[in-house]
Amino acid sequence: MISGGVNIYPAEIEQRCVRCPGVEDCAVFGVPDAEFGESLAAAVQPRAGRADGRPVRTSCASNCGLQGAGTVTFHEALPREDTGKIFKRKLREPYGPEVRRV
Repeated sequence: MISGGVNIYPAEIEQRCVRCPGVEDCAVFGVPDAEFGESLAAAVQPRAGRADGRPVRTSCASNCGLQGAGTVTFHEALPREDTGKIFKRKLREPYGPEVRRV
């Protein structure tokens, strides 16, 4: 994804995020942003027993490069396709239409 002319690689951020304590899984994706074209959003699935997302959010922000994330949301389970892959389109839907690249 490109945000404000800077290339951002969601897969790299996801790899760091799942290594954070308290994180079971995550998905990082671009959402529309009026100023930058796209901004970063992350959907995080905390490990079982982590009811309070605050420590997980702090850990992700400091260790995983999510300091600039426009939005970090927490989910009991991330939506998955039949193949097991995270269904990012379903996570992106609430933010409006996808950014079209030329």
